[in-house]
Amino acid sequence: MDIGTISMVLMLGLVLLLAIGMPLGFASAILAVLVLVMKFEPTLLMNPLTFGDGILTGRPGSGPLNILAQKIYGLLTDYVLISIPLFIFMAALLERSGIAKDMYSSLNIWLNRTRGGIAIVTSIMAVIMAAMSGIIGGEVVLLGLIALPQMLRLGYNQNLAIGTICASGSLGTMIPPSIVLIIYGLITETSIKALFTASFLPGFMLASFIIIYIIIRTQMRPEDAPLPDPVEGEPVGIEKLKLFLAFLSVLVAGFSTVLFLRALFFELAGQNARNTGADIAYGTADYLPWFGGAVIVAFIMMFAVLGRKTTATGWNMGKGLVPPIVVIGVVMGSIYGGITGITEAAGMGALAVLVIAILRGEGSFDLVWDSLMRTLKSTGTIIWVTIGAAALAGAYTIAGGPVYVADFIVGSDLPTMGIILAMMVILLFMGAFMDWVGIVLLIIPVFLPIVQRLPIEEIGVFGELNPRHVAIWFGVVFCMNMQVSFLSPPFGPAAFYLKSVAPPHISLTDIFKGFLPFIGIQLCALSVLLIWPPIVTLLLP
Repeated sequence: MDIGTISMVLMLGLVLLLAIGMPLGFASAILAVLVLVMKFEPTLLMNPLTFGDGILTGRPGSGPLNILAQKIYGLLTDYVLISIPLFIFMAALLERSGIAKDMYSSLNIWLNRTRGGIAIVTSIMAVIMAAMSGIIGGEVVLLGLIALPQMLRLGYNQNLAIGTICASGSLGTMIPPSIVLIIYGLITETSIKALFTASFLPGFMLASFIIIYIIIRTQMRPEDAPLPDPVEGEPVGIEKLKLFLAFLSVLVAGFSTVLFLRALFFELAGQNARNTGADIAYGTADYLPWFGGAVIVAFIMMFAVLGRKTTATGWNMGKGLVPPIVVIGVVMGSIYGGITGITEAAGMGALAVLVIAILRGEGSFDLVWDSLMRTLKSTGTIIWVTIGAAALAGAYTIAGGPVYVADFIVGSDLPTMGIILAMMVILLFMGAFMDWVGIVLLIIPVFLPIVQRLPIEEIGVFGELNPRHVAIWFGVVFCMNMQVSFLSPPFGPAAFYLKSVAPPHISLTDIFKGFLPFIGIQLCALSVLLIWPPIVTLLLP
């Protein structure tokens, strides 16, 4: 059977099976078998009695089936895949413990007298949580439990509150350590560390767009974000600024002390002398005066300029931010400091959260058990979808599908940016109906080779992309598409996550209505990546 007919049957079959409610993993696995049969043993469809006479059924486990089994086995035994349950476990611990709640309270102290301050706090908290675990569903649920009641109680516009929570809670797709980027890197054999580095600026750009929108909207429509009543004795103006500077001084003193001791250890242990490659990041003797000077300046600010009392008060107001900063430092510092890989950093982050919970008196058997059960359920879902989608993608590849689609698209009369825009439309459409795991496993192996065949100088409008970075750029663009998919009706998962914890009077229609301006913001951020591709590679070597 020709590949064009197989492609049409595959597309219609996938839509039909998903429409009747079949899980994506099972639907993909069934279609994988169908694709192989149509390509290598089509007579089996007309006459099942020929079973055992063809290339597939004559010698089970050999030929195309053997290639497919090796592909799935290779994907599931990749060492980096272990990082996914570890990041999920970390997110479950954060959700079950009081770390996230204390972080929200500390952020709220500094911004509670700012118009739209609680919505801004929610966005900042989402960024911090995304940088800790990269899990989307847990963030939306947690923000819905903590921030939504607070905003509704203070009279915030319901659409603004809903949109802020779900759009911000989906930032884990873009901001490292993103699980979407990990899966993309595994499938495309792209450096996950490079993907993390490339997604920094786009991720924080999108977060900035959301915060700027909140500020502009609440300034133009003050009734959307009423200011809370002032509390007697609450610090304001210059007094609050001094307290914030005191808190920052404590952070700088602690962080600089750790870096100073680290560099001193490497120097005294002779690590720098024995190192024949690149210097240890921030670990040479040249940095000792800088770190030592930062510690001295911080202590002068704490005790000579601001005073012991102000420093103590500022620390008490902001100490809820310290555990998340420590976790981010452990995870991202391990990766970019060259200490560990992605998987080990995930394990260290999960251990850091568990230790912090124990030190806070929140560690218990129930906490660990519930977190492990959530991890098992979430990981199981991802793994089954991964197996099914990998089987379908492998079967379609063996049948020659990607080459057929690539020749069809590249051979069309569309210009380069027209082809890329068509891909964006397809990704946005698929994102409205399918889970991101299925999309990255089914669509990316087809689209990425096409993008790599396009003239590099015609990608984007401003600046030129380095040929080495095409796969990285497309991965970040794909993740930005998935940002939109989390809010896209009719099956935007963020809506259902929020609905599970929202008050009864908030319907799914209300939730999707609150998404509309934030989908526009996400599309603006996607447009920036398409118009100016080098923004993705600014931090890459």
